[in-house]
Amino acid sequence: MSLIASDHFRIVVGLGKSGMSLVRFLANRGVSFAVADTRENPPELATLRRDYPQVDVRCGELDVEFLCRADELYVSPGLALATPALQAAAARGVKLSGDIELFARNAKAPIVAISGSNAKSTVTTLVGEMAAAAGKRVAVGGNLGTPALDLLSDDVELYVMELSSFQLETTDHLGAEVATVLNVSEDHMDRYSGLPAYHLAKHRIFRGARQVVFNRQDALTRPLLGEGMPCWSFGLGVPDFKGFGLREENGEKYLAFEFQSLMPVRELKIRGAHNQANALAALALGHAVGLPFDAMLSTLRTFAGLEHRCQWVRDLDGVAWYNDSKATNVGAALAAIEGLGADIEGKLVLIAGGDGKGADFKDLRDPVAANCRAVVLMGRDRELIAQALGDAVPLVRVGSLDEAVQQCRALAQPGDAVLLSPACASFDMFKNYEERGQLFARAAEDLA
Repeated sequence: MSLIASDHFRIVVGLGKSGMSLVRFLANRGVSFAVADTRENPPELATLRRDYPQVDVRCGELDVEFLCRADELYVSPGLALATPALQAAAARGVKLSGDIELFARNAKAPIVAISGSNAKSTVTTLVGEMAAAAGKRVAVGGNLGTPALDLLSDDVELYVMELSSFQLETTDHLGAEVATVLNVSEDHMDRYSGLPAYHLAKHRIFRGARQVVFNRQDALTRPLLGEGMPCWSFGLGVPDFKGFGLREENGEKYLAFEFQSLMPVRELKIRGAHNQANALAALALGHAVGLPFDAMLSTLRTFAGLEHRCQWVRDLDGVAWYNDSKATNVGAALAAIEGLGADIEGKLVLIAGGDGKGADFKDLRDPVAANCRAVVLMGRDRELIAQALGDAVPLVRVGSLDEAVQQCRALAQPGDAVLLSPACASFDMFKNYEERGQLFARAAEDLA
């Protein structure tokens, strides 16, 4: 039975992927609703009109009077809550909610909830694969892959959910079995007033959580905890009680839990210190929900990583090429630069640039100086990155991704790695980060 009153009127605001999942959910439960979108031709409009021709849909500028007919607005994560029409409706007593809040009200199985500026998708996928290896009927999605409401099923034993700050803004009480914020660095500063506001949005993930996992190396990930809350940690240092980390035995590094070594780091398929942290985070989350270590460790031995996330593309003349197009913010690029830089013999030749989303690039300077041979800059905000890097390393400016790949080939030496980790969104030059990564991989593979 759905936990939603069917005698009230709802409006779905935003007709993208999550909006369409809301439409299906509400229609299947006989709830009275309409749809609104600020765009004249939203992505799922044709599907809505074909499958639900009876639903009232309004496209274009939001009509406050129309919105105020609803008891509750389910707002797409793509639409800022600061939008004047939404604020006006809220001021008149209309509740602003979202698909994750509705999912949480209706999910019957425990939820593993994962957020963070970076590595959400890798850790979410890893935990999902660990649960499957342990024989659990697991559903994985949210901000990654399948929308949350499409996952709801009485057959599911465990939900593993990637959640963005935008999704969490409309989530009042998630009630996860275990929740984590993996890391916090500046992102979406074009939507938030500053890092504190972004941090607060992320930490809504801990509301109602029964256990938490935090990153020992990032104080911003640690929530204010009530007395007796079960708490696990991960980090690249030596772990202590309830901690996951790294230990050294006979000159070899091991993934470890508390005082017990689990497996040698060299057996991980995924490369770099940042991926060691991702593996430790996944182990902490899996352990919190009772997954056995043998299933989790066997998954880590076979998991090759996700496309566009520090993904190995090829080796050519002693140089490895990596596609990290998903690094759409400074924190993600830093993780790749420092993680991969520490894991190779030579230096990195970095491709960076694109739409910086209002970010400050100054934190790139020292890691680039320590790990990079040169940086190839492209895209709209390349000069902002150039100013931040100063004279740390040689800078090469290019007009296209193909030109960037050619320049990297000329600059890289045997033992080096070429890394596409842009620290920027892709929309100034590409459809999305996936297209950017695919074109980079293709250009690298085409090198004779």
